[in-house]
Amino acid sequence: MTSVGTRASARFWPALACALCGALVFQFVGNSTRGYIGSASLFYWWGFQWLNPGSETEHGILVLGISAWLLVRNLRAQAAPSGSRWGSLPAAAGAMAAGLLIHVLGFVAEQARVSIVGLLLFAWGVASFAGGERWARAAAFPLAFMVFAIPLNALDTAGFWLRMWVVASSARIAHVVGIGVLVNGTQLTSSGGGYNYDVAAACSGVRSLMALGALSVLIGYLRFRRRWMIAALYAASFPLIFAGNVVRIVSIVIVAQLMGQAWGDRVHEVMGFGVFAIVLGGVLLLSGVVARLRPDWAAEPAAAPGAPAQGARLEGPRSLWAVAIAIAGLSGVVAAALVHVAGLVPGSRSGIALTPDGRNPIELPIFIGSDWMGRRSDVTDFERQVLPPDTGFSRKIYVSLADPSKQAFLSIVLSGRDRTSIHRPEYCLVGQGWSIRGSFTHRFAYPGAAGGFPATVLRVEREISAPGGKVVVPQLFAYYFVGADVVVSTHWERIGRDAADRVLRGRSDRWAYVVVQTGDSDGEAAALGRIQAILDGTLRVFQKHG
Repeated sequence: MTSVGTRASARFWPALACALCGALVFQFVGNSTRGYIGSASLFYWWGFQWLNPGSETEHGILVLGISAWLLVRNLRAQAAPSGSRWGSLPAAAGAMAAGLLIHVLGFVAEQARVSIVGLLLFAWGVASFAGGERWARAAAFPLAFMVFAIPLNALDTAGFWLRMWVVASSARIAHVVGIGVLVNGTQLTSSGGGYNYDVAAACSGVRSLMALGALSVLIGYLRFRRRWMIAALYAASFPLIFAGNVVRIVSIVIVAQLMGQAWGDRVHEVMGFGVFAIVLGGVLLLSGVVARLRPDWAAEPAAAPGAPAQGARLEGPRSLWAVAIAIAGLSGVVAAALVHVAGLVPGSRSGIALTPDGRNPIELPIFIGSDWMGRRSDVTDFERQVLPPDTGFSRKIYVSLADPSKQAFLSIVLSGRDRTSIHRPEYCLVGQGWSIRGSFTHRFAYPGAAGGFPATVLRVEREISAPGGKVVVPQLFAYYFVGADVVVSTHWERIGRDAADRVLRGRSDRWAYVVVQTGDSDGEAAALGRIQAILDGTLRVFQKHG
């Protein structure tokens, strides 16, 4: 036992030095995007997501608590060290170095989520350095489990289609049981007008996807020693989440049909817990059946901690401190490099024509031939407060001179220092009260150029108050992104190209987010024609290529 204590004592101080150096890097040069969360700390950026309802990552605190419990549990039940390379000095040093380098990629690409992966890998390296094989094995799953606490906005895109599938399936079941419901995008309305429900993100399963998926993985980890069963239970949670939300919506529709919308609203609240019961019940049932059929797959309690295996090499103090000095030096180099990157002036390359001061897109024309006249559309105070101060704007509302009821909104948002000047359009639209009914890709022509360029077109609608009651206003919302030398139609294409430019080419172009929005009460073909007419008269003015 003396050797164990000596080894632990010898590793503690150099490991603590590594931990402090890494903590300083992640604290003071951890986050390069300041548009929404104005802090350089990666710890603050991540914690803020757990406390901010808009991030839909409040389960992160629960994941953190479970990870801490798992670490303590694993340390108490960990088997005697076997002398494997788990927790070896090279493995620990490599993990810490790799974690710092991954953070560099995340910082330069302005992707804090990538930096969090680097943080978790660095933390595993510190645990391995401090406690050898025992700590390395004990900390591996708890730190990997923390991935479920990372906010993943990519789920919102998948969530839209999940909402559509939930609505379509719920409507079919309602029709089978004799209830007539009308489907309009993500809305379900009774044929008699007695109730109206918009299946929001909370009812599609997206908000519960990460939390319920995490619990499914946890059940698999605690119950089975065959690790592929963890993946199997996680995969099983997806159809269960879908089924649970369909049951929720169908229950609401049936109760609202029989007893009115007020009772449907009550079921809406109660069945939020019902979804969790369905998913967890299904996962527990599946894991129980598998455990009965294959008891040899069940997890076995590990042996109590013991002495190091025979032949295990004990690192000397010189080797330990050499690693600590190397990690400290690398941390210093990384910190200096990231401070330099953070202080760089944003690039001036842009595919949009700029005003003489270079800050904003060029002013849009007032007249488009003799058909359209543009009037000024001011940027709201809320937009000024939320977006970085160096974000550029140019926008107008164009009104048809022949028919003033025909209008189109053209907006250009130009990024500044960091990418948070531009965000996913779907997020903004929902926040403004619009419902998204569907989407498609359309190619718009660029005057004088062959082929044109792609754009995403959303079918949106919103209820407005009118003298005769509420009226649903349908519109088409076309958007695309313009880089210095490319036009892309999706948010994730822009993110990928921007990250590649920052990491591989060392440049940060000023991307522009272009929107043309118009009503489609006269049909989609006519609405697309209006959008093309507006672009025909303005593209040569503000956009350099197509």
